[in-house]
Amino acid sequence: MKAHLMYRDGDLDMQRDLLPGELDLIQDLELDVLLRAMAAGEDLLYDVARVAVLSGVDNDVPTILYRQAILRDCMAHPEVVQGMYDLASSTIAGERKILFGLFGRHPDTILYRSVELLQMFAGALRDLRRYADEHAAQFRSPGFQALFAMLQQELSDAYLAEINDHLKALRFSHGVLVSARLGEGNKGTDYVLRAQPDKTGWLERLLALRPAEHTITIADRDVNGAKALTDLREQGINLVANALAQSTDHVLSFFRMLQVELGFYLSCLNVQRRLSDLGQPLCFPEPAPPEARVQHFQDLYDASLALTMEDRVVGNNLSGDGRDMVVITGANQGGKSTFLRAVGLAQLMMQAGMMAPAEAFAASTFDRLFTHYRREEDATLTSGKFDEEMSRMSRIVDQMTAHPMILFNESFAATNDREGSEIARQIAGALIEREVRVFFVTHLYQFAHDLHQQGLDNVLFLRAERLDDGSRTFKVKEGAPLETSFGEDLYDQIFGATERPAPTSVA
Repeated sequence: MKAHLMYRDGDLDMQRDLLPGELDLIQDLELDVLLRAMAAGEDLLYDVARVAVLSGVDNDVPTILYRQAILRDCMAHPEVVQGMYDLASSTIAGERKILFGLFGRHPDTILYRSVELLQMFAGALRDLRRYADEHAAQFRSPGFQALFAMLQQELSDAYLAEINDHLKALRFSHGVLVSARLGEGNKGTDYVLRAQPDKTGWLERLLALRPAEHTITIADRDVNGAKALTDLREQGINLVANALAQSTDHVLSFFRMLQVELGFYLSCLNVQRRLSDLGQPLCFPEPAPPEARVQHFQDLYDASLALTMEDRVVGNNLSGDGRDMVVITGANQGGKSTFLRAVGLAQLMMQAGMMAPAEAFAASTFDRLFTHYRREEDATLTSGKFDEEMSRMSRIVDQMTAHPMILFNESFAATNDREGSEIARQIAGALIEREVRVFFVTHLYQFAHDLHQQGLDNVLFLRAERLDDGSRTFKVKEGAPLETSFGEDLYDQIFGATERPAPTSVA
């Protein structure tokens, strides 16, 4: 049995390791804020959200839509999903209690534990089937419809009754019936566990023909005889004990995966509830394949910032269809980094099958998301900041996939403007040539100006808005790079709004 609520024909890989560069991604996008909101204090939900958001679904648009349909069902019937999740969780907790009370790997111990577990699992499966019977007609997504149909078909009353009959027989309340042959050296071989004869009425038992029997009685203090008898019993039940243990593992793995996959959708509901309470818009994004080169949104905001501030934050619009690179310039503290983080988080959320933090959001998919952010000075660095920046860029190039997306934030600014601009120009040119999707926040005027002068159709230029009085709206709008550095803004912050030298420009 498989839940298949994350993929049509696969499971979410909870053993997935972090890929190179993903620690940078988590740090740069402040992803941990989003994951904690999804988890709502539950460790399992945090782990599930982390794996699901980071792994995404590459460029598989149908799987994104498959998850969106399931999420819609979860939003419509959260109490049913929560009930199924709680059932799976309590079943797994019950397995741990039974396992904790039993030790040893003897066939008798394995058999007893397996019978107890399957008895508990049978009750949980019956309860799960009841959810399918009562709610299947209310769910519309192919994922839930397939799950409920499987539960109804494979867990019929007759099948569950048959399981109970087998479990009752496997308790061996009337002893164990085993057949064997004498092998080489008169050692027992070909042990076979036999079904107990049907216990019919006393008259039938009296008249029934029975084979000759030989009874051996073990003395109370005959330790070796008792051990030999135990060995015979364990030889007989060994195969069935192992088969039963495999059955319990199979059912347990189903409940674990059901818990994980339902947990992902519950974590989506958690963060949606938090953002909705803040009055922030949410939408089901429209994914497109990479070759479509789609990128437009309305009122996109930084979900992590909203969750941290616990208040509404400013959103931005973009019409970037057909563009491979978006270059963002403008004054400090104008919202450029926030805009970049909002784009990255929205892409990750879309590809995980979540709702996007925007009024509307449509984008082409990627198969890896990279970030290259300027780092603060670090005393532990064995080389300079510029060397460290170039090393990280080299690692990104080594990990480059067919359809990546890269977010640059003030990269290559650890050297002078001319040298940094030349390096940025060469790297940007190579990425544009490969049609890699890039968002590039920069203060390197020469780089942004030269790129703008080329008039490339697939490069869009945005600028953080600054009003005439120096105030910021935190809106990022289309606009060419400006030469001025707005150094007077920093002067005012430090010395106050007094007379100051004329503003300087960056050459």
